[in-house]
Amino acid sequence: MSVDSTEDRILSVLEEDAQASYAAIADRAGVSKPTVRKYIDKLETDGVITGYSADIDPKKLSGRSIALVGIEVESGRYVEAVRAIEALEEIESLYSSSGDHMLMAEIRAPDGDAVGRVISDKILSVEGVTAAHPSFLQERLK
Repeated sequence: MSVDSTEDRILSVLEEDAQASYAAIADRAGVSKPTVRKYIDKLETDGVITGYSADIDPKKLSGRSIALVGIEVESGRYVEAVRAIEALEEIESLYSSSGDHMLMAEIRAPDGDAVGRVISDKILSVEGVTAAHPSFLQERLK
């Protein structure tokens, strides 16, 4: 048995396979199905598990582009800009960042031109946004 906590083992299984059944999680985490159910219910209630998703290989999507966009925002407008960007339906995910950009947004669109329009027409029009730098995902490596 691993020295990791039961919670850590269950989360590890879910991170590898968000569609794993309770039986599969129990088997891989070394606990019973009722224990898995109890921990998952608690993790969802506590907001640790915020949702379940599918990992997408952008190269295999026909007619779809995925871009990560680094966004710069004036510090005095940060809160309002984040709220406005969060409200954009084209934004799949939005993260604060300690790296090269204040925010990182994931955009999924039919093609690169559509991503460009989201950036120019929507993101850059948000008051306080000073720059947006896209990086298009090419191939999922892991």
